[in-house]
Amino acid sequence: MSRTKVVPIPVLGRHAVNAYLLLGRHPVVVDSGTPGSGRRITEQLASHGVDPQDVRLIVLTHGHIDHFGSAAELRRLTGAPIAAHAADLGPYRTGRVREPYLPTGPMGRAMARDRRLHAEAESFEPDLLLRAGTTDLAEFGVGGRIHPTPGHTAGSVSVLTDDGDLVAGDLIANSFMGLIPGRPANPPFHDDPLANLASLRAMLDLGPTRLHVGHGTPLDAARVTRWATAEHRRLTRRAARGRLRTRTTTDDGLPSPLG
Repeated sequence: MSRTKVVPIPVLGRHAVNAYLLLGRHPVVVDSGTPGSGRRITEQLASHGVDPQDVRLIVLTHGHIDHFGSAAELRRLTGAPIAAHAADLGPYRTGRVREPYLPTGPMGRAMARDRRLHAEAESFEPDLLLRAGTTDLAEFGVGGRIHPTPGHTAGSVSVLTDDGDLVAGDLIANSFMGLIPGRPANPPFHDDPLANLASLRAMLDLGPTRLHVGHGTPLDAARVTRWATAEHRRLTRRAARGRLRTRTTTDDGLPSPLG
């Protein structure tokens, strides 16, 4: 399998919301941005020399509207199937995220009032339904695997390439939605912070070199590992005081990895 190149596709701002292009033998797209972003994404694919019709797969990291909002549109524009985890089927089938959002801090509390985060996207049914275990991307032209990484949402997934690049969705972010590049931080929301941290640490144990995130620029794995150790202490103290709010069930009748 040829080397896989990870190319950021900014959807909002310079790095505030990112999709990603994985370039191997064939191209794969990870995430689809906010509603109405399909054309912007395909135009950026073309600027990198990729014919949108050559895309072999669209992988969705989770069921938040800034990541799945243009999935149906992007599928029409590329003809590529959508891969997504079964535990987030509710948002995909309804076009609406599970609410309320559960903020991780002051920024999340402020952003939860943003009407755009409560908008309705075009609904869709995934073509490749992910469940337990990893999914090999070799047949789609990329050396790597999709890993379930529940916590941010029940159906969150990440892509780890054979070259050590982790496309991490919202497992981790840059501070202030990417305004402080290179500094690890929680994204504005997590359904279950401890479960998300466990998923992050499990992926770090696999030895990635860099983490490509939904909000911000790539993060150094060693720096994220140090952050995760400190975050574990912080969350453990909060849990002991009963100050961690979590969502442990899905709303679509499917078993939740968080429950």
